[in-house]
Amino acid sequence: MHHDRISGRFACLMAGLVFLAGAATAQELPPPVVSVQTLQAEPLPIVNELPGRVAATRTAEVRPRVGGIVVKRVFTQGSHVQEGDVLYQIDPATYAVRVASAEATLARAEATRDNAQDQMRRSEALRERRVTAGVDLENAATTLAQAEADVAIARASLQEAQLSLGYTDVTAPISGIVGRALVTEGALVSAQTDVMATIQQLDPVYVDVTQSSSELFALRRARDAGKLAMATSDDAKVQLIFDDGTEYAHPGKLLFSEASVDSSTGQITLRAEFPNPDGDLLPGLYVRARVEQAVRENALTIPQMAVQRDTNGQAFVYVVKEGDTVERRVVTLGQTYPTGWLVEDGLAPGERVVVEGAQKLYPDAKVVPEAAAAGDAPAPETAPAAAPAPDAQPATDDQPAAAADPAAEPAPAAPPAANDEG
Repeated sequence: MHHDRISGRFACLMAGLVFLAGAATAQELPPPVVSVQTLQAEPLPIVNELPGRVAATRTAEVRPRVGGIVVKRVFTQGSHVQEGDVLYQIDPATYAVRVASAEATLARAEATRDNAQDQMRRSEALRERRVTAGVDLENAATTLAQAEADVAIARASLQEAQLSLGYTDVTAPISGIVGRALVTEGALVSAQTDVMATIQQLDPVYVDVTQSSSELFALRRARDAGKLAMATSDDAKVQLIFDDGTEYAHPGKLLFSEASVDSSTGQITLRAEFPNPDGDLLPGLYVRARVEQAVRENALTIPQMAVQRDTNGQAFVYVVKEGDTVERRVVTLGQTYPTGWLVEDGLAPGERVVVEGAQKLYPDAKVVPEAAAAGDAPAPETAPAAAPAPDAQPATDDQPAAAADPAAEPAPAAPPAANDEG
Protein backbone atom coordinates (compact mmCIF):
# COMPACT_ATOMS: atom_id res chain seq x y z
CA MET A 1 0.00 0.00 0.00
CA HIS A 2 2.79 2.35 0.89
CA HIS A 3 4.53 1.43 -2.33
CA ASP A 4 1.42 2.40 -4.38
CA ARG A 5 1.29 5.84 -2.78
CA ILE A 6 4.94 6.47 -3.64
CA SER A 7 4.27 5.41 -7.25
CA GLY A 8 1.29 7.78 -7.54
CA ARG A 9 3.25 10.74 -6.18
CA PHE A 10 6.07 9.97 -8.57
CA ALA A 11 3.66 9.94 -11.55
CA CYS A 12 2.22 13.33 -10.54
CA LEU A 13 5.73 14.76 -10.21
CA MET A 14 6.68 13.53 -13.66
CA ALA A 15 3.47 14.98 -15.16
CA GLY A 16 4.26 18.38 -13.67
CA LEU A 17 7.76 18.30 -15.08
CA VAL A 18 6.38 17.47 -18.52
CA PHE A 19 3.89 20.35 -18.27
CA LEU A 20 6.60 22.86 -17.34
CA ALA A 21 8.83 21.62 -20.14
CA GLY A 22 6.00 21.98 -22.67
CA ALA A 23 5.17 25.51 -21.54
CA ALA A 24 8.81 26.54 -21.74
CA THR A 25 9.06 25.07 -25.20
CA ALA A 26 5.93 26.97 -26.36
CA GLN A 27 7.27 30.24 -25.01
CA GLU A 28 10.61 29.74 -26.71
CA LEU A 29 9.13 29.23 -30.22
CA PRO A 30 10.78 31.55 -32.77
CA PRO A 31 8.67 34.47 -34.15
CA PRO A 32 6.88 33.66 -37.42
CA VAL A 33 8.24 34.77 -40.77
CA VAL A 34 5.83 37.04 -42.67
CA SER A 35 5.94 38.69 -46.09
CA VAL A 36 5.53 42.46 -46.00
CA GLN A 37 5.03 45.16 -48.61
CA THR A 38 6.21 48.72 -48.16
CA LEU A 39 3.50 51.15 -49.31
CA GLN A 40 4.40 53.66 -51.99
CA ALA A 41 2.15 56.44 -53.25
CA GLU A 42 1.55 56.56 -57.00
CA PRO A 43 -0.97 58.05 -59.45
CA LEU A 44 -3.93 55.72 -59.88
CA PRO A 45 -6.64 56.12 -62.53
CA ILE A 46 -10.25 56.02 -61.37
CA VAL A 47 -11.89 53.57 -63.76
CA ASN A 48 -15.63 52.90 -63.74
CA GLU A 49 -17.26 50.04 -65.63
CA LEU A 50 -20.52 51.27 -67.11
CA PRO A 51 -23.22 49.54 -69.19
CA GLY A 52 -23.98 50.81 -72.67
CA ARG A 53 -25.13 50.07 -76.19
CA VAL A 54 -23.62 50.58 -79.61
CA ALA A 55 -25.18 53.14 -81.96
CA ALA A 56 -24.38 54.09 -85.54
CA THR A 57 -22.70 57.44 -86.04
CA ARG A 58 -25.07 58.25 -88.93
CA THR A 59 -28.42 56.70 -89.80
CA ALA A 60 -30.49 57.61 -92.86
CA GLU A 61 -33.84 56.27 -94.02
CA VAL A 62 -34.04 56.00 -97.80
CA ARG A 63 -37.32 57.56 -98.94
CA PRO A 64 -38.49 58.36 -102.50
CA ARG A 65 -38.66 62.03 -103.42
CA VAL A 66 -41.24 61.30 -106.10
CA GLY A 67 -44.03 58.76 -106.22
CA GLY A 68 -44.45 55.95 -108.70
CA ILE A 69 -43.95 52.27 -109.45
CA VAL A 70 -40.62 50.71 -108.47
CA VAL A 71 -39.19 49.05 -111.58
CA LYS A 72 -35.78 47.93 -110.28
CA ARG A 73 -33.74 47.38 -107.10
CA VAL A 74 -30.10 48.06 -107.85
CA PHE A 75 -28.27 47.47 -104.55
CA THR A 76 -27.28 44.25 -102.78
CA GLN A 77 -28.83 43.96 -99.36
CA GLY A 78 -26.31 44.24 -96.52
CA SER A 79 -23.59 45.68 -98.77
CA HIS A 80 -21.59 48.85 -98.38
CA VAL A 81 -22.81 51.73 -100.55
CA GLN A 82 -21.35 55.13 -101.29
CA GLU A 83 -23.20 58.40 -101.10
CA GLY A 84 -24.95 58.98 -104.43
CA ASP A 85 -25.13 55.31 -105.47
CA VAL A 86 -28.44 54.39 -107.14
CA LEU A 87 -30.49 52.05 -104.95
CA TYR A 88 -33.90 51.94 -106.69
CA GLN A 89 -35.34 53.05 -110.00
CA ILE A 90 -38.91 54.35 -110.25
CA ASP A 91 -40.80 54.28 -113.56
CA PRO A 92 -39.60 57.51 -115.30
CA ALA A 93 -42.14 57.62 -118.16
CA THR A 94 -44.54 60.07 -116.51
CA TYR A 95 -41.75 62.40 -115.48
CA ALA A 96 -40.12 62.28 -118.92
CA VAL A 97 -43.43 63.46 -120.43
CA ARG A 98 -43.52 66.31 -117.93
CA VAL A 99 -40.03 67.34 -118.96
CA ALA A 100 -41.03 67.37 -122.61
CA SER A 101 -44.12 69.43 -121.80
CA ALA A 102 -42.05 71.91 -119.78
CA GLU A 103 -39.56 72.24 -122.62
CA ALA A 104 -42.39 73.05 -125.06
CA THR A 105 -43.85 75.59 -122.66
CA LEU A 106 -40.47 77.25 -122.33
CA ALA A 107 -40.05 77.38 -126.13
CA ARG A 108 -43.47 79.04 -126.51
CA ALA A 109 -42.66 81.56 -123.79
CA GLU A 110 -39.36 82.40 -125.44
CA ALA A 111 -41.12 82.91 -128.80
CA THR A 112 -43.64 85.24 -127.20
CA ARG A 113 -40.82 87.14 -125.58
CA ASP A 114 -38.98 87.50 -128.89
CA ASN A 115 -42.15 88.88 -130.50
CA ALA A 116 -42.60 91.33 -127.64
CA GLN A 117 -39.02 92.49 -128.10
CA ASP A 118 -39.70 93.19 -131.81
CA GLN A 119 -42.87 95.12 -130.93
CA MET A 120 -40.88 97.13 -128.41
CA ARG A 121 -38.25 98.08 -130.96
CA ARG A 122 -40.88 99.19 -133.53
CA SER A 123 -42.76 101.25 -130.93
CA GLU A 124 -39.55 102.97 -129.93
CA ALA A 125 -38.74 103.84 -133.57
CA LEU A 126 -42.24 105.22 -134.22
CA ARG A 127 -42.14 107.20 -131.03
CA GLU A 128 -38.89 108.81 -132.03
CA ARG A 129 -40.53 109.99 -135.27
CA ARG A 130 -43.58 111.07 -133.27
CA VAL A 131 -45.84 108.87 -135.34
CA THR A 132 -47.50 107.08 -132.38
CA ALA A 133 -48.61 108.22 -128.99
CA GLY A 134 -46.58 107.55 -125.85
CA VAL A 135 -49.17 105.10 -124.55
CA ASP A 136 -48.35 102.64 -127.35
CA LEU A 137 -44.72 102.53 -126.26
CA GLU A 138 -45.75 101.91 -122.66
CA ASN A 139 -48.03 99.04 -123.71
CA ALA A 140 -45.19 97.46 -125.69
CA ALA A 141 -42.85 97.69 -122.68
CA THR A 142 -45.46 96.05 -120.44
CA THR A 143 -46.00 93.23 -122.91
CA LEU A 144 -42.25 92.58 -123.10
CA ALA A 145 -41.93 92.46 -119.30
CA GLN A 146 -44.78 89.94 -119.09
CA ALA A 147 -43.19 87.81 -121.79
CA GLU A 148 -39.86 87.75 -119.95
CA ALA A 149 -41.64 86.72 -116.74
CA ASP A 150 -43.39 83.91 -118.59
CA VAL A 151 -40.00 82.70 -119.84
CA ALA A 152 -38.66 82.64 -116.25
CA ILE A 153 -41.68 80.67 -115.06
CA ALA A 154 -41.39 78.20 -117.92
CA ARG A 155 -37.67 77.73 -117.25
CA ALA A 156 -38.33 77.05 -113.54
CA SER A 157 -41.05 74.56 -114.45
CA LEU A 158 -38.61 72.78 -116.75
CA GLN A 159 -36.00 72.59 -113.98
CA GLU A 160 -38.60 71.17 -111.60
CA ALA A 161 -39.62 68.56 -114.16
CA GLN A 162 -36.00 67.62 -114.74
CA LEU A 163 -35.41 67.26 -110.98
CA SER A 164 -38.44 65.02 -110.65
CA LEU A 165 -37.17 62.90 -113.52
CA GLY A 166 -33.78 62.64 -111.82
CA TYR A 167 -35.44 61.64 -108.56
CA THR A 168 -36.78 58.51 -110.21
CA ASP A 169 -33.27 57.19 -109.48
CA VAL A 170 -33.39 56.79 -105.69
CA THR A 171 -29.83 57.32 -104.43
CA ALA A 172 -28.01 56.75 -101.14
CA PRO A 173 -28.02 59.91 -98.98
CA ILE A 174 -24.93 58.79 -97.01
CA SER A 175 -22.18 56.19 -97.25
CA GLY A 176 -22.56 53.11 -95.07
CA ILE A 177 -24.10 49.65 -94.76
CA VAL A 178 -27.51 49.34 -96.39
CA GLY A 179 -29.99 47.04 -94.68
CA ARG A 180 -32.69 44.86 -96.12
CA ALA A 181 -34.95 46.07 -98.90
CA LEU A 182 -38.30 47.23 -97.53
CA VAL A 183 -40.03 47.46 -100.92
CA THR A 184 -39.86 45.27 -103.99
CA GLU A 185 -40.19 45.77 -107.73
CA GLY A 186 -43.74 46.60 -108.70
CA ALA A 187 -44.57 48.36 -105.43
CA LEU A 188 -46.22 51.76 -105.55
CA VAL A 189 -44.38 54.24 -103.35
CA SER A 190 -45.37 57.72 -102.26
CA ALA A 191 -43.04 60.69 -102.16
CA GLN A 192 -41.46 61.40 -98.74
CA THR A 193 -43.60 58.72 -97.06
CA ASP A 194 -42.48 55.15 -97.69
CA VAL A 195 -39.17 53.92 -96.21
CA MET A 196 -37.40 51.85 -98.85
CA ALA A 197 -34.22 50.95 -96.91
CA THR A 198 -32.01 52.12 -94.05
CA ILE A 199 -28.32 53.01 -94.28
CA GLN A 200 -26.07 53.07 -91.21
CA GLN A 201 -22.53 54.35 -90.95
CA LEU A 202 -20.65 51.88 -88.73
CA ASP A 203 -17.05 53.04 -88.83
CA PRO A 204 -16.63 54.65 -86.41
CA VAL A 205 -19.52 53.89 -84.04
CA TYR A 206 -20.90 55.50 -80.90
CA VAL A 207 -21.28 53.76 -77.56
CA ASP A 208 -23.78 55.41 -75.25
CA VAL A 209 -23.16 54.45 -71.60
CA THR A 210 -25.07 55.47 -68.50
CA GLN A 211 -23.74 56.40 -65.09
CA SER A 212 -25.49 57.21 -61.84
CA SER A 213 -25.66 60.94 -61.28
CA SER A 214 -24.56 60.42 -57.65
CA GLU A 215 -21.34 58.71 -58.79
CA LEU A 216 -20.54 61.49 -61.25
CA PHE A 217 -21.25 64.22 -58.69
CA ALA A 218 -19.08 62.39 -56.13
CA LEU A 219 -16.19 62.46 -58.58
CA ARG A 220 -16.71 66.17 -59.16
CA ARG A 221 -16.80 66.88 -55.42
CA ALA A 222 -13.55 64.95 -54.99
CA ARG A 223 -12.07 66.99 -57.82
CA ASP A 224 -13.15 70.24 -56.15
CA ALA A 225 -11.59 69.04 -52.89
CA GLY A 226 -8.28 68.45 -54.65
CA LYS A 227 -8.33 64.68 -54.21
CA LEU A 228 -8.74 63.87 -57.90
CA ALA A 229 -7.68 65.26 -61.24
CA MET A 230 -10.59 64.85 -63.64
CA ALA A 231 -9.74 63.53 -67.09
CA THR A 232 -10.77 65.68 -70.02
CA SER A 233 -12.65 64.28 -72.98
CA ASP A 234 -9.41 64.15 -74.98
CA ASP A 235 -7.52 62.34 -72.19
CA ALA A 236 -10.21 59.93 -70.99
CA LYS A 237 -9.50 56.36 -72.10
CA VAL A 238 -12.36 54.00 -72.81
CA GLN A 239 -12.14 50.22 -73.27
CA LEU A 240 -15.04 47.98 -74.32
CA ILE A 241 -15.83 44.61 -72.73
CA PHE A 242 -18.10 42.09 -74.46
CA ASP A 243 -20.61 39.84 -72.69
CA ASP A 244 -18.15 36.93 -72.65
CA GLY A 245 -15.53 39.05 -70.88
CA THR A 246 -13.22 39.61 -73.85
CA GLU A 247 -11.88 43.07 -74.54
CA TYR A 248 -12.46 44.92 -77.80
CA ALA A 249 -9.19 45.34 -79.65
CA HIS A 250 -9.49 49.08 -80.34
CA PRO A 251 -9.61 51.71 -77.57
CA GLY A 252 -12.06 54.56 -77.84
CA LYS A 253 -12.36 58.15 -76.68
CA LEU A 254 -14.96 59.91 -74.59
CA LEU A 255 -16.81 62.60 -76.53
CA PHE A 256 -19.11 64.24 -74.00
CA SER A 257 -21.65 63.72 -71.21
CA GLU A 258 -25.16 65.01 -71.49
CA ALA A 259 -26.13 68.10 -69.52
CA SER A 260 -29.34 66.56 -68.18
CA VAL A 261 -30.31 63.68 -65.89
CA ASP A 262 -32.92 61.13 -66.89
CA SER A 263 -35.82 61.85 -64.54
CA SER A 264 -37.01 58.23 -64.53
CA THR A 265 -33.66 56.51 -63.84
CA GLY A 266 -31.40 59.18 -62.34
CA GLN A 267 -28.74 58.30 -64.92
CA ILE A 268 -26.52 60.52 -67.05
CA THR A 269 -25.60 59.41 -70.57
CA LEU A 270 -21.98 59.58 -71.73
CA ARG A 271 -21.04 59.04 -75.36
CA ALA A 272 -17.79 57.47 -76.55
CA GLU A 273 -16.52 56.83 -80.06
CA PHE A 274 -14.77 53.67 -81.23
CA PRO A 275 -13.19 52.67 -84.55
CA ASN A 276 -14.92 49.70 -86.14
CA PRO A 277 -12.81 48.63 -89.12
CA ASP A 278 -13.84 44.96 -88.92
CA GLY A 279 -17.53 45.60 -88.31
CA ASP A 280 -17.55 43.76 -84.96
CA LEU A 281 -19.66 46.45 -83.26
CA LEU A 282 -23.26 46.47 -84.45
CA PRO A 283 -25.98 48.95 -83.48
CA GLY A 284 -27.94 47.80 -80.44
CA LEU A 285 -25.16 45.53 -79.12
CA TYR A 286 -24.93 45.52 -75.31
CA VAL A 287 -21.42 46.16 -74.02
CA ARG A 288 -19.65 47.33 -70.88
CA ALA A 289 -17.25 50.25 -71.07
CA ARG A 290 -14.37 50.91 -68.72
CA VAL A 291 -14.07 54.68 -68.58
CA GLU A 292 -11.05 56.38 -67.04
CA GLN A 293 -12.76 59.42 -65.53
CA ALA A 294 -10.13 60.76 -63.13
CA VAL A 295 -6.68 60.21 -61.64
CA ARG A 296 -6.06 59.95 -57.89
CA GLU A 297 -2.69 61.42 -57.06
CA ASN A 298 -0.60 59.76 -54.31
CA ALA A 299 -2.88 56.74 -54.10
CA LEU A 300 -2.07 53.69 -51.95
CA THR A 301 -2.98 50.12 -52.84
CA ILE A 302 -2.54 46.90 -50.87
CA PRO A 303 -2.81 43.28 -52.03
CA GLN A 304 -6.24 41.83 -51.46
CA MET A 305 -4.86 38.85 -49.53
CA ALA A 306 -3.45 41.25 -46.91
CA VAL A 307 -6.96 42.34 -45.89
CA GLN A 308 -8.90 40.58 -43.14
CA ARG A 309 -12.31 41.34 -41.64
CA ASP A 310 -13.67 41.13 -38.13
CA THR A 311 -17.06 39.87 -37.03
CA ASN A 312 -18.66 43.20 -37.98
CA GLY A 313 -17.22 43.09 -41.49
CA GLN A 314 -14.70 45.86 -40.75
CA ALA A 315 -11.52 45.52 -42.83
CA PHE A 316 -8.17 45.54 -41.06
CA VAL A 317 -4.52 44.73 -41.79
CA TYR A 318 -1.42 44.08 -39.75
CA VAL A 319 1.29 46.76 -39.93
CA VAL A 320 4.86 46.00 -38.90
CA LYS A 321 6.12 48.64 -36.46
CA GLU A 322 9.60 49.45 -35.26
CA GLY A 323 11.01 46.54 -33.35
CA ASP A 324 9.34 44.12 -35.77
CA THR A 325 6.10 43.91 -33.80
CA VAL A 326 2.73 44.12 -35.52
CA GLU A 327 -0.19 46.48 -35.04
CA ARG A 328 -3.79 45.74 -35.99
CA ARG A 329 -4.89 48.66 -38.17
CA VAL A 330 -8.49 49.33 -39.30
CA VAL A 331 -8.60 50.55 -42.93
CA THR A 332 -11.20 52.05 -45.25
CA LEU A 333 -11.08 50.48 -48.70
CA GLY A 334 -12.22 51.80 -52.06
CA GLN A 335 -12.30 50.18 -55.49
CA THR A 336 -10.43 47.07 -56.53
CA TYR A 337 -7.65 47.19 -59.11
CA PRO A 338 -5.27 44.64 -60.62
CA THR A 339 -2.75 45.81 -58.02
CA GLY A 340 -5.17 45.26 -55.10
CA TRP A 341 -7.46 47.37 -52.93
CA LEU A 342 -7.43 51.16 -53.04
CA VAL A 343 -6.88 52.43 -49.48
CA GLU A 344 -9.07 55.41 -48.68
CA ASP A 345 -7.95 55.80 -45.04
CA GLY A 346 -5.91 54.09 -42.34
CA LEU A 347 -2.46 53.74 -43.92
CA ALA A 348 0.37 56.05 -44.91
CA PRO A 349 3.22 55.83 -47.43
CA GLY A 350 6.28 54.01 -46.13
CA GLU A 351 4.42 51.71 -43.76
CA ARG A 352 4.96 47.97 -43.98
CA VAL A 353 1.85 45.82 -44.37
CA VAL A 354 1.82 42.06 -43.78
CA VAL A 355 0.86 40.34 -47.03
CA GLU A 356 1.37 36.65 -46.14
CA GLY A 357 1.29 35.01 -42.74
CA ALA A 358 -1.28 37.33 -41.12
CA GLN A 359 -3.39 34.36 -40.02
CA LYS A 360 -0.83 33.54 -37.33
CA LEU A 361 -0.63 37.06 -35.89
CA TYR A 362 -2.11 38.99 -32.99
CA PRO A 363 -1.44 42.57 -31.81
CA ASP A 364 2.13 43.23 -30.62
CA ALA A 365 3.28 39.83 -31.84
CA LYS A 366 6.96 39.56 -32.74
CA VAL A 367 7.61 38.71 -36.39
CA VAL A 368 10.45 38.27 -38.85
CA PRO A 369 9.51 40.49 -41.84
CA GLU A 370 10.62 39.60 -45.33
CA ALA A 371 9.96 41.73 -48.39
CA ALA A 372 7.25 40.23 -50.58
CA ALA A 373 8.56 39.26 -54.00
CA ALA A 374 6.89 40.87 -57.00
CA GLY A 375 4.12 38.65 -58.27
CA ASP A 376 3.86 36.61 -55.08
CA ALA A 377 0.31 37.70 -54.50
CA PRO A 378 -1.42 38.56 -57.76
CA ALA A 379 -4.68 40.37 -57.04
CA PRO A 380 -7.77 39.67 -59.10
CA GLU A 381 -9.94 42.54 -60.22
CA THR A 382 -12.97 41.26 -58.30
CA ALA A 383 -13.26 41.66 -54.56
CA PRO A 384 -11.98 38.53 -52.76
CA ALA A 385 -13.16 36.92 -49.57
CA ALA A 386 -11.30 38.10 -46.50
CA ALA A 387 -8.45 35.96 -45.26
CA PRO A 388 -9.53 34.10 -42.11
CA ALA A 389 -7.85 35.20 -38.91
CA PRO A 390 -6.83 32.75 -36.16
CA ASP A 391 -9.84 31.14 -34.51
CA ALA A 392 -12.03 32.70 -37.24
CA GLN A 393 -14.30 31.14 -39.83
CA PRO A 394 -13.85 31.96 -43.54
CA ALA A 395 -16.05 34.78 -44.87
CA THR A 396 -19.10 34.00 -46.96
CA ASP A 397 -21.38 36.21 -49.05
CA ASP A 398 -23.88 36.46 -46.20
CA GLN A 399 -21.59 36.37 -43.13
CA PRO A 400 -18.24 38.19 -42.82
CA ALA A 401 -15.23 36.36 -41.50
CA ALA A 402 -14.90 36.26 -37.74
CA ALA A 403 -11.52 37.49 -36.56
CA ALA A 404 -9.68 36.09 -33.62
CA ASP A 405 -9.64 37.93 -30.34
CA PRO A 406 -6.89 40.53 -30.77
CA ALA A 407 -5.73 39.92 -27.23
CA ALA A 408 -5.55 36.18 -27.62
CA GLU A 409 -2.17 34.63 -26.89
CA PRO A 410 -0.98 31.24 -28.15
CA ALA A 411 -2.26 28.65 -25.68
CA PRO A 412 0.37 26.49 -23.99
CA ALA A 413 0.32 22.78 -24.55
CA ALA A 414 -2.00 20.91 -22.21
CA PRO A 415 -0.27 18.55 -19.75
CA PRO A 416 -0.88 14.84 -20.08
CA ALA A 417 -3.38 13.33 -17.67
CA ALA A 418 -1.82 11.76 -14.58
CA ASN A 419 -2.71 8.15 -13.97
CA ASP A 420 -3.08 8.26 -10.20
CA GLU A 421 -4.30 4.87 -9.25
CA GLY A 422 -3.83 5.63 -5.67
